[in-house]
Amino acid sequence: MVGNEESLIQSCLESCKFADENILVMANSTAKIKEIAKKIIPKIKITETTDEYNKNFTKWRNMGYKLATGDWILYVDVDEVVTEELKNEILKMITEDRGQRTEKISYYVIPRVNHFLGKRVRYGNSYPDYVKRLFLRKDFAGFTGILHEEPIIKGEMGYLKNALLHFTHRDLHSMVDKTNSWTDMEAQALFENNHPKVYWWRFPRMMLTKFWERAIKQSKWKDGTVGWISIIFEMFDTFIIYAKLWELQQKAR
Repeated sequence: MVGNEESLIQSCLESCKFADENILVMANSTAKIKEIAKKIIPKIKITETTDEYNKNFTKWRNMGYKLATGDWILYVDVDEVVTEELKNEILKMITEDRGQRTEKISYYVIPRVNHFLGKRVRYGNSYPDYVKRLFLRKDFAGFTGILHEEPIIKGEMGYLKNALLHFTHRDLHSMVDKTNSWTDMEAQALFENNHPKVYWWRFPRMMLTKFWERAIKQSKWKDGTVGWISIIFEMFDTFIIYAKLWELQQKAR
């Protein structure tokens, strides 16, 4: 899946060229993205859509699923790169080890190595950050969910050892954009689940809870300056969620 990420798409697609079939979901993307993609993988399948920013991940993933014809489906976002080690592990698993792999396993989770503001981070649950991305097509029926999409899959889960590289939050501008979008959905989900009325004390309580979780319990400060930026930003993110929830509750009154 790709928006307007011209700076990232080349390394992402280059790492996916090993696949028998490549499908690109262009969400709110420019013609330049398509040009770059076809230059890297001439036979790539492309499907396009225009949707509200960052709020249709399930739809976008299902658009790709409907075009897939292979036995296995691997999902890779534009800000991710498949390492050589992961590529070799996947190919070995679906070919050489096919007879040894238990028939009950129909999907795999992959660890991600996260990079925050250009630096590899290791704390605050940033590694291994497992994501469900490789699916046996015959047991897979796409994704469901609005806020945190989940696969519709039969069978058991397996673990891959090698990692995806994830270049998340590359600059503060994109962080603020994503926060504004994601907090809308977080607040709406809380509101629809009849969250108790937001009083003033909930803001410091939830922000301090987030600080305790990330800075103390998960030692995110050990990632240095970017760790502290992340801790403070997540506290701000928490504040925005509950401020938006308060606003929704006021409008409902």
